[in-house]
Amino acid sequence: MTTTATTAQPEATTRRQRFEHGLDVLGRIDGEAGENVLAALSDVSPELAHQVTAWGFGEIYARPGLAPRDRQLVTLGMLTALGGCEPQLRVHVNAALNVGLTPQQIVEALLHSAVYCGFPRALNATFAAKQVFAERGLLPVASV
Repeated sequence: MTTTATTAQPEATTRRQRFEHGLDVLGRIDGEAGENVLAALSDVSPELAHQVTAWGFGEIYARPGLAPRDRQLVTLGMLTALGGCEPQLRVHVNAALNVGLTPQQIVEALLHSAVYCGFPRALNATFAAKQVFAERGLLPVASV
């Protein structure tokens, strides 16, 4: 699944419309992994699931200023920098692949993060990516 652009939602919408728009964007970017996150939240914090969907994807990810692949590169870098976000990194590595980044580009971005985030966080992020690559039959990753 390759996504090259998202569609901005008109300003005046209902809460339900914002959620539905976000769900569409989430599905195109994160696919099943995003749906699994929402399902995991349904019995503990359905409001957080709503906000992730309506605001995070319906408002932020749908903005026209960056292509989805660029948003995923930024997201991978930030999650790596934060540390302790390996479950979210796995979701976003999947998303990065869905929007057209190659395993080599993802590995290069995570290698680059070592300069700014340190080796432990870059290693953790790379191992999270490796798990996704293995699940998707993308190992070994060819060197750049």
